[in-house]
Amino acid sequence: MTTPANVAPLERPTMTVAEAAKVLGIERSAAYDAVHRGDIPALRIGRRILVPTAPIRAALGLDPVSPPQPMRQVTK
Repeated sequence: MTTPANVAPLERPTMTVAEAAKVLGIERSAAYDAVHRGDIPALRIGRRILVPTAPIRAALGLDPVSPPQPMRQVTK
């Protein structure tokens, strides 16, 4: 299944790590580091790493039905 190129990343169920980096306004390498640390949730399917859109939208406060949520709990 392929996704049409004209669909915005935040409108799809998943996005690539590079797309998540653009949405979050961070460098691609910083996004991959965050995925490996667990700061950005991700799914590994074969060699691909996909980021679920829902947690990104929630963390950015883009879903009107839910308040902004941290992507990961930060402990001291």
